[in-house]
Amino acid sequence: METCWEESRWQEAGWETIAPGVARLRMPGWDETIGVVVGRTDVLVVDTGATLRDGAALRTQITRLAGMRPTRIALTHPHFDHVLGTAAFSGCAVYGAAGLDELLRAEREELRESAIRHGVDRGAATEAADHLVLPHHLVSGELTLDLGDRPVLLANVGPGHSAHDLAVLVPGQPEVVFCGDLVEESGPPQAGPDAIPARWPAALDRLLELGGEEARYVPGHGSVVDAEFVRTQRDELAARFGVSR
Repeated sequence: METCWEESRWQEAGWETIAPGVARLRMPGWDETIGVVVGRTDVLVVDTGATLRDGAALRTQITRLAGMRPTRIALTHPHFDHVLGTAAFSGCAVYGAAGLDELLRAEREELRESAIRHGVDRGAATEAADHLVLPHHLVSGELTLDLGDRPVLLANVGPGHSAHDLAVLVPGQPEVVFCGDLVEESGPPQAGPDAIPARWPAALDRLLELGGEEARYVPGHGSVVDAEFVRTQRDELAARFGVSR
């Protein structure tokens, strides 16, 4: 199939267009962001949802709207609502921050239990954990993907919200930065037991360096924000965790 970009079709399906060829969907339930970048030869999906059913529905919808099956997936961090749908995207190359493969392999059971604690049906959580896909390509610094007519930069900017935070920069007018849960707009940033608070403000500094003042920053949860919002959240996190800047 030939790729296409018809903004009205994406909007009618509930997707928010951020830039030409770049959109995101706020999932029901945990409000996690799913991103998509459509190029001439490839379609990149950012995060995959909380269950295999979520992932399969996303794959079907993105294929229909883009006119091409997704070919690449970037996982922003290792929490259940962002990674458990990956197995539904068979044949895709999966990218993650260095070390994400080892962590997911070692903590598969904890990922399943976390999903159940947060309200995922036990059977659905077990199925997704049993079929958990580990990243095929690990990003230590930065990696540029070619989607045919546009580059996309994957940047290992963490640790912060987790030990394996990956950002996705899409150049253009405007530039778009998918932040994962390093940035949250719908509530205070969540610092779980795997967060590294002392490093989190520095990770947000790196996000700001990547995107600049005019970029649109897409949080893991909540509305798209600007550089000033990210800067304010960075300062609040530094104060909250007593990090000297």
